[in-house]
Amino acid sequence: MALTPLRVGVVGAGRVGAVLAATLSSASDRYAVVAAAGESDASRERIATLLPGVPTLKPTAVARACDLLLLTVPDDMLANVVTTLAEAGALRAGQYVAHTSGRHGLSVLAPATQVGARAIALHPAMTFTGTAVDIERLRGCVFGLTAEAPERPLAEQLAADLGGRPTWVPEEMRTLYHAGLAHGANHLVTLVAEAMEILAAAGSTDPAGTLRPLLTAALDNALDEGDAALTGPIVRGDAGTVAAHLEDIAANAPQTLASYLSLARATLARAVTDGRLVPLRARKIRDLLDHTEAAGAAAPELRR
Repeated sequence: MALTPLRVGVVGAGRVGAVLAATLSSASDRYAVVAAAGESDASRERIATLLPGVPTLKPTAVARACDLLLLTVPDDMLANVVTTLAEAGALRAGQYVAHTSGRHGLSVLAPATQVGARAIALHPAMTFTGTAVDIERLRGCVFGLTAEAPERPLAEQLAADLGGRPTWVPEEMRTLYHAGLAHGANHLVTLVAEAMEILAAAGSTDPAGTLRPLLTAALDNALDEGDAALTGPIVRGDAGTVAAHLEDIAANAPQTLASYLSLARATLARAVTDGRLVPLRARKIRDLLDHTEAAGAAAPELRR
Protein backbone atom coordinates (compact mmCIF):
# COMPACT_ATOMS: atom_id res chain seq x y z
CA MET A 1 0.00 0.00 0.00
CA ALA A 2 1.45 3.36 -1.06
CA LEU A 3 2.19 5.91 1.63
CA THR A 4 0.21 9.14 1.58
CA PRO A 5 2.53 11.94 0.42
CA LEU A 6 3.42 14.66 2.88
CA ARG A 7 1.55 17.78 1.83
CA VAL A 8 4.03 20.64 1.50
CA GLY A 9 3.24 24.35 1.64
CA VAL A 10 5.70 27.21 1.23
CA VAL A 11 5.33 30.72 2.61
CA GLY A 12 7.75 33.18 1.05
CA ALA A 13 8.27 31.80 -2.44
CA GLY A 14 11.41 33.83 -3.08
CA ARG A 15 14.66 32.54 -4.50
CA VAL A 16 14.94 29.80 -1.88
CA GLY A 17 11.38 28.67 -1.18
CA ALA A 18 10.20 27.97 -4.71
CA VAL A 19 13.41 26.07 -5.51
CA LEU A 20 13.24 23.87 -2.40
CA ALA A 21 9.57 23.08 -2.97
CA ALA A 22 10.20 22.24 -6.63
CA THR A 23 13.14 20.02 -5.69
CA LEU A 24 11.11 18.09 -3.12
CA SER A 25 8.26 17.69 -5.59
CA SER A 26 10.55 16.20 -8.25
CA ALA A 27 12.78 14.20 -5.91
CA SER A 28 10.32 11.80 -4.35
CA ASP A 29 6.69 10.72 -4.24
CA ARG A 30 6.92 11.31 -0.49
CA TYR A 31 5.97 14.95 -1.08
CA ALA A 32 3.15 16.80 -2.79
CA VAL A 33 3.40 20.58 -2.95
CA VAL A 34 -0.15 21.80 -2.41
CA ALA A 35 0.08 25.59 -1.96
CA ALA A 36 2.47 28.54 -1.99
CA ALA A 37 2.37 32.15 -0.86
CA GLY A 38 4.29 34.99 -2.45
CA GLU A 39 3.60 38.70 -2.30
CA SER A 40 5.80 40.12 -5.05
CA ASP A 41 5.40 39.75 -8.79
CA ALA A 42 8.78 37.95 -8.88
CA SER A 43 7.59 35.41 -6.29
CA ARG A 44 4.38 34.76 -8.17
CA GLU A 45 6.34 34.27 -11.37
CA ARG A 46 8.62 31.75 -9.62
CA ILE A 47 5.59 29.84 -8.38
CA ALA A 48 4.18 29.71 -11.90
CA THR A 49 7.51 28.64 -13.39
CA LEU A 50 8.86 26.22 -10.79
CA LEU A 51 5.60 25.00 -9.28
CA PRO A 52 3.17 24.83 -12.20
CA GLY A 53 -0.37 24.09 -11.12
CA VAL A 54 0.29 24.87 -7.45
CA PRO A 55 -2.23 27.46 -6.23
CA THR A 56 -1.02 30.79 -4.85
CA LEU A 57 -2.83 31.41 -1.56
CA LYS A 58 -2.60 33.64 1.49
CA PRO A 59 -0.05 32.50 4.10
CA THR A 60 -2.74 31.37 6.54
CA ALA A 61 -4.43 29.27 3.84
CA VAL A 62 -1.10 27.72 2.88
CA ALA A 63 -0.39 26.81 6.49
CA ARG A 64 -3.81 25.22 6.96
CA ALA A 65 -3.45 23.15 3.78
CA CYS A 66 -0.16 21.40 4.51
CA ASP A 67 1.55 18.84 6.75
CA LEU A 68 5.00 20.36 6.22
CA LEU A 69 5.17 24.15 6.15
CA LEU A 70 8.34 25.69 4.71
CA LEU A 71 8.90 29.23 5.95
CA THR A 72 11.40 30.79 3.56
CA VAL A 73 11.01 34.43 4.49
CA PRO A 74 13.84 36.88 5.35
CA ASP A 75 15.42 36.42 8.78
CA ASP A 76 14.03 39.62 10.26
CA MET A 77 10.48 38.72 9.19
CA LEU A 78 10.48 35.15 10.45
CA ALA A 79 9.38 35.74 14.05
CA ASN A 80 6.49 37.95 12.97
CA VAL A 81 5.32 35.45 10.34
CA VAL A 82 5.32 32.55 12.81
CA THR A 83 3.49 34.60 15.43
CA THR A 84 0.89 35.78 12.93
CA LEU A 85 0.19 32.26 11.67
CA ALA A 86 -0.07 30.88 15.21
CA GLU A 87 -2.37 33.63 16.41
CA ALA A 88 -4.59 33.14 13.36
CA GLY A 89 -5.01 29.47 14.27
CA ALA A 90 -3.37 28.38 11.02
CA LEU A 91 -0.86 26.06 12.72
CA ARG A 92 -1.79 22.81 14.44
CA ALA A 93 -0.45 20.02 16.60
CA GLY A 94 1.63 17.43 14.76
CA GLN A 95 2.29 19.68 11.79
CA TYR A 96 5.94 20.15 10.77
CA VAL A 97 7.09 23.77 10.55
CA ALA A 98 10.54 24.24 9.02
CA HIS A 99 12.38 27.47 8.32
CA THR A 100 15.45 28.05 6.16
CA SER A 101 17.10 30.85 8.13
CA GLY A 102 20.79 30.36 8.86
CA ARG A 103 20.74 32.70 11.81
CA HIS A 104 17.75 31.26 13.64
CA GLY A 105 17.31 27.91 15.34
CA LEU A 106 14.21 26.54 17.03
CA SER A 107 13.44 29.33 19.50
CA VAL A 108 12.04 31.55 16.75
CA LEU A 109 9.41 28.85 16.12
CA ALA A 110 8.18 28.91 19.73
CA PRO A 111 4.69 30.19 18.76
CA ALA A 112 4.36 27.10 16.53
CA THR A 113 5.64 24.59 19.08
CA GLN A 114 3.33 26.07 21.71
CA VAL A 115 0.36 24.82 19.69
CA GLY A 116 2.00 21.43 19.25
CA ALA A 117 3.70 21.87 15.88
CA ARG A 118 7.04 20.15 15.27
CA ALA A 119 9.94 22.54 14.59
CA ILE A 120 12.90 22.15 12.23
CA ALA A 121 15.63 24.59 11.21
CA LEU A 122 16.85 23.68 7.72
CA HIS A 123 19.41 26.04 6.19
CA PRO A 124 21.01 25.32 2.81
CA ALA A 125 24.59 26.59 2.62
CA MET A 126 24.09 27.78 -0.94
CA THR A 127 23.45 30.99 -2.83
CA PHE A 128 20.28 30.98 -4.95
CA THR A 129 19.18 32.52 -8.24
CA GLY A 130 15.55 31.45 -7.86
CA THR A 131 15.64 29.45 -11.09
CA ALA A 132 15.80 25.78 -12.09
CA VAL A 133 19.60 26.10 -12.17
CA ASP A 134 19.56 25.94 -8.37
CA ILE A 135 18.00 22.48 -8.30
CA GLU A 136 21.19 20.93 -9.67
CA ARG A 137 23.35 23.12 -7.44
CA LEU A 138 21.68 21.66 -4.37
CA ARG A 139 23.37 18.31 -5.03
CA GLY A 140 26.04 17.96 -2.39
CA CYS A 141 24.97 21.15 -0.62
CA VAL A 142 25.33 21.07 3.17
CA PHE A 143 22.18 21.77 5.18
CA GLY A 144 22.60 23.25 8.64
CA LEU A 145 20.03 21.37 10.74
CA THR A 146 18.67 22.01 14.19
CA ALA A 147 15.86 19.86 15.58
CA GLU A 148 14.80 17.98 18.67
CA ALA A 149 15.22 14.19 18.68
CA PRO A 150 11.69 13.32 17.42
CA GLU A 151 12.07 15.63 14.39
CA ARG A 152 15.63 14.63 13.48
CA PRO A 153 14.68 11.76 11.15
CA LEU A 154 12.53 14.01 8.96
CA ALA A 155 15.14 16.78 9.00
CA GLU A 156 17.78 14.37 7.73
CA GLN A 157 15.36 12.93 5.18
CA LEU A 158 14.57 16.41 3.86
CA ALA A 159 18.27 17.21 3.46
CA ALA A 160 18.81 13.93 1.60
CA ASP A 161 15.77 14.37 -0.66
CA LEU A 162 16.96 17.87 -1.49
CA GLY A 163 20.21 16.34 -2.70
CA GLY A 164 22.26 17.59 0.22
CA ARG A 165 24.21 16.48 3.26
CA PRO A 166 23.26 17.27 6.87
CA THR A 167 25.37 19.01 9.48
CA TRP A 168 23.93 19.44 12.94
CA VAL A 169 24.21 22.94 14.41
CA PRO A 170 23.52 23.49 18.13
CA GLU A 171 20.77 26.01 18.87
CA GLU A 172 23.14 28.42 20.60
CA MET A 173 25.60 28.34 17.66
CA ARG A 174 23.22 29.14 14.80
CA THR A 175 24.20 32.81 14.56
CA LEU A 176 27.93 32.04 14.61
CA TYR A 177 27.41 29.32 11.98
CA HIS A 178 25.58 31.80 9.78
CA ALA A 179 28.24 34.48 10.31
CA GLY A 180 30.89 32.10 8.98
CA LEU A 181 28.86 31.46 5.84
CA ALA A 182 28.08 35.14 5.26
CA HIS A 183 31.68 36.18 5.88
CA GLY A 184 32.91 33.60 3.39
CA ALA A 185 30.31 33.99 0.65
CA ASN A 186 28.83 37.49 0.84
CA HIS A 187 32.12 39.21 1.55
CA LEU A 188 33.75 37.15 -1.19
CA VAL A 189 31.33 38.72 -3.68
CA THR A 190 32.31 42.20 -2.46
CA LEU A 191 35.99 41.33 -2.68
CA VAL A 192 35.71 39.95 -6.21
CA ALA A 193 33.63 42.91 -7.40
CA GLU A 194 36.26 45.30 -6.06
CA ALA A 195 39.07 43.31 -7.65
CA MET A 196 37.28 43.60 -10.99
CA GLU A 197 36.96 47.35 -10.49
CA ILE A 198 40.70 47.64 -9.90
CA LEU A 199 41.48 45.60 -13.02
CA ALA A 200 39.05 47.69 -15.07
CA ALA A 201 40.78 50.84 -13.82
CA ALA A 202 44.05 49.30 -14.97
CA GLY A 203 42.63 48.90 -18.47
CA SER A 204 41.59 45.25 -18.46
CA THR A 205 38.86 44.55 -21.02
CA ASP A 206 37.90 41.26 -19.35
CA PRO A 207 38.36 41.52 -15.58
CA ALA A 208 36.17 38.47 -14.90
CA GLY A 209 38.02 36.30 -17.39
CA THR A 210 41.34 37.42 -15.97
CA LEU A 211 40.35 36.60 -12.40
CA ARG A 212 38.39 33.38 -12.93
CA PRO A 213 41.28 30.85 -13.18
CA LEU A 214 43.26 32.64 -10.48
CA LEU A 215 40.34 32.81 -8.04
CA THR A 216 39.27 29.24 -8.75
CA ALA A 217 42.76 27.99 -7.92
CA ALA A 218 43.02 30.24 -4.85
CA LEU A 219 39.65 29.10 -3.51
CA ASP A 220 40.43 25.42 -4.02
CA ASN A 221 43.82 25.83 -2.36
CA ALA A 222 42.38 27.76 0.58
CA LEU A 223 39.68 25.16 1.19
CA ASP A 224 42.24 22.37 1.04
CA GLU A 225 45.19 23.98 2.83
CA GLY A 226 43.94 26.94 4.87
CA ASP A 227 46.59 29.57 5.63
CA ALA A 228 49.24 27.49 3.86
CA ALA A 229 47.63 28.57 0.58
CA LEU A 230 48.53 32.23 1.17
CA THR A 231 50.80 33.70 -1.49
CA GLY A 232 51.63 37.22 -2.65
CA PRO A 233 53.65 40.25 -1.59
CA ILE A 234 52.50 40.40 2.04
CA VAL A 235 53.44 36.80 2.78
CA ARG A 236 56.79 37.37 1.01
CA GLY A 237 57.39 40.59 2.94
CA ASP A 238 57.61 42.68 -0.25
CA ALA A 239 56.96 46.07 1.33
CA GLY A 240 57.85 47.93 -1.85
CA THR A 241 55.18 46.11 -3.83
CA VAL A 242 52.59 46.73 -1.12
CA ALA A 243 53.49 50.44 -1.09
CA ALA A 244 53.07 50.61 -4.87
CA HIS A 245 49.70 48.85 -4.62
CA LEU A 246 48.47 51.34 -2.05
CA GLU A 247 49.61 54.34 -4.09
CA ASP A 248 48.00 53.21 -7.34
CA ILE A 249 44.77 52.03 -5.70
CA ALA A 250 44.41 55.36 -3.90
CA ALA A 251 44.90 57.19 -7.19
CA ASN A 252 42.78 55.04 -9.49
CA ALA A 253 40.28 52.98 -7.45
CA PRO A 254 39.99 54.73 -4.08
CA GLN A 255 36.61 53.12 -3.33
CA THR A 256 38.43 49.82 -2.83
CA LEU A 257 41.24 51.12 -0.61
CA ALA A 258 39.53 50.57 2.75
CA SER A 259 38.89 46.87 2.14
CA TYR A 260 42.41 46.38 0.73
CA LEU A 261 43.83 47.84 3.93
CA SER A 262 41.59 45.73 6.15
CA LEU A 263 42.33 42.47 4.34
CA ALA A 264 46.04 43.30 4.11
CA ARG A 265 46.12 43.64 7.91
CA ALA A 266 44.32 40.31 8.35
CA THR A 267 46.68 38.59 5.89
CA LEU A 268 49.69 40.13 7.61
CA ALA A 269 48.56 38.84 11.01
CA ARG A 270 48.00 35.32 9.70
CA ALA A 271 51.38 35.25 7.94
CA VAL A 272 53.15 36.28 11.16
CA THR A 273 51.19 33.80 13.28
CA ASP A 274 52.15 30.82 11.13
CA GLY A 275 55.79 31.91 11.03
CA ARG A 276 56.04 32.65 7.33
CA LEU A 277 56.81 36.34 7.84
CA VAL A 278 59.38 37.59 10.36
CA PRO A 279 58.23 40.39 12.70
CA LEU A 280 60.69 42.95 11.31
CA ARG A 281 59.32 42.70 7.78
CA ALA A 282 55.78 42.60 9.12
CA ARG A 283 56.39 45.84 11.04
CA LYS A 284 57.51 47.60 7.86
CA ILE A 285 54.33 46.59 6.04
CA ARG A 286 52.17 47.46 9.05
CA ASP A 287 53.70 50.95 9.10
CA LEU A 288 52.82 51.36 5.42
CA LEU A 289 49.23 50.37 6.08
CA ASP A 290 49.00 52.71 9.07
CA HIS A 291 50.44 55.62 7.09
CA THR A 292 48.02 55.08 4.19
CA GLU A 293 45.04 54.78 6.52
CA ALA A 294 46.01 57.97 8.33
CA ALA A 295 46.45 59.81 5.04
CA GLY A 296 43.03 58.65 3.90
CA ALA A 297 41.42 59.78 7.15
CA ALA A 298 42.94 63.22 6.61
CA ALA A 299 41.56 63.43 3.06
CA PRO A 300 37.77 62.81 2.99
CA GLU A 301 37.67 63.55 -0.72
CA LEU A 302 39.92 60.50 -1.27
CA ARG A 303 37.44 58.25 0.56
CA ARG A 304 34.65 59.56 -1.61
